[in-house]
Amino acid sequence: MSNKYVEMGLRAPVNLTWEVSLACNLRCTTCLSSSGEPAAGELTTAEALDLVEQVHQARVFQINFGGGEPFMRPDFEQILDACHSRGIMTCISTNGTLIDAERVARLSKTKLVAIQVSLDGASPATCDAVRGKGVFNRAVEAVKLLAASEIPTSINTVLTTQNAGEIPAMYELARSLSVSLRVSRFRPSGRGADNWEQLRPTPSQLLEFSDWLAKSGDVRTGDSFFSLTSQERQGLGLNLCGAAKLTCCVGPTGNMYPCAFLQTDRFFAGSLRERSFQQIWDDSEIYDSFRSLRIHSCEECTRFDQCHGGCPAVAWHLKNDINGGDPECLERCVTSIADTARIAAAA
Repeated sequence: MSNKYVEMGLRAPVNLTWEVSLACNLRCTTCLSSSGEPAAGELTTAEALDLVEQVHQARVFQINFGGGEPFMRPDFEQILDACHSRGIMTCISTNGTLIDAERVARLSKTKLVAIQVSLDGASPATCDAVRGKGVFNRAVEAVKLLAASEIPTSINTVLTTQNAGEIPAMYELARSLSVSLRVSRFRPSGRGADNWEQLRPTPSQLLEFSDWLAKSGDVRTGDSFFSLTSQERQGLGLNLCGAAKLTCCVGPTGNMYPCAFLQTDRFFAGSLRERSFQQIWDDSEIYDSFRSLRIHSCEECTRFDQCHGGCPAVAWHLKNDINGGDPECLERCVTSIADTARIAAAA
């Protein structure tokens, strides 16, 4: 599928991110949505099942479920069953603490589910500093249960300054557990915004990760373009933002947004309690603005064809401007390190 075709917008998203609840039994410092207690007015079971049917009618291929912790929602497996009965692929992002043998057995009855377990360090000390005491061991046990089943399983790690040095060890841990590794960018959204300065990777760490990633062809990133990705890895993902083009987000109360990292009033696309999924996808002014978004300030960059300006969500949260290019792009990292070196030399 060409970038030109994608930029025009599709009749429906290829995949949908659905944050089914803000309820969570953890309080992770990197959480994109400040999850904890359920949101007021979350979709009822009937409304959720109706959305599944609407998504099916729109011919969405896959739903990526997140939160919060999806398994905190009592009817979540009912929602999954409704998806699977319609042939919709599902991927569940979970902290793993609510995974047990019985749940794995139930989920294993279909070929339409994949699970990624969040693990933010190769050691209990590093991971638990982000996710809470004892979470590392509980998550690893969940991965072992899943790996012993036929459910495609991955570990997802959010890259921070605390765990940047452990990414190769995370890769080895995933291999030892017979699962794959995904590495996602840390974004200043939700609780992550509160902890941004203390957890954001340094430019040097981002460059080191980029170098390592280029040599690790079987490691996925949690982003479709990932502005750190080298040219050799372009085949592993679309090299531009897919928000409102290939994907979109539904929040816990049925509000729709371009992506999970832009669940704010500024980027509200419409409410499923007022309009249908297809109507919002087709007619939302916010979605239309993303489909026509061009990062002109980045067009002269030698890496433009690799990232097309990077992540608008990061640009918004850090600069209050989705048009200005990703502040953490690789070229800016190189410039930042060079400037620091010049200042140090002149001191």
